[in-house]
Amino acid sequence: MKWRVAVIAIFCIGFACSISLSSNQASAQGKKESPAEPQMPRITVLNPLGTPPPIKLKPQAARPDTLDGKTIYFVNTGYIGTDRLMSVMMEWFKAHCPKTNVEYKVSKTGMTEVDKDLWAEIGAKADAVVLGLGH
Repeated sequence: MKWRVAVIAIFCIGFACSISLSSNQASAQGKKESPAEPQMPRITVLNPLGTPPPIKLKPQAARPDTLDGKTIYFVNTGYIGTDRLMSVMMEWFKAHCPKTNVEYKVSKTGMTEVDKDLWAEIGAKADAVVLGLGH
C-alpha cells in the first residue's frame, strides 16, 4: 500500500512540474516574438568563381617543310633541369639534322615575365623555338 501511494505521489509531482515548465516555455516564446528585438538583414552571396571570358582559339604556326638551313632557338626559362634537357635536345639535333643551326638562350626574366629583348631577337632570327617551361 505504501508503494502505491509513493508511485501516485511521484506521478502527481511530475505532472505538476510538466505543467509549470510548459507555461514557462510559452511565456518565453511570447517574449521572442516581440518586435523590440532587431531582425538580421538579408544578405546576398555571390559565387566568387564568376564566369570565365570566352577563349579565342589561334591556329598553330605552320610547320616548316624542312629544317635544313633553319635556325632553332632553345630557350631555357630557368626551370629546374631545363638546362640539361636543352643540351640533350641540341646534341640530338646536331647529330640528326647537321644542316640545322641551333642557338641556346637563357631567358633573363625566367618563367614569370617576358624577356622582350630575347623575343625580339627570336622574331628576327629564329625559324622555330623550343621553349623549356617545366612540367
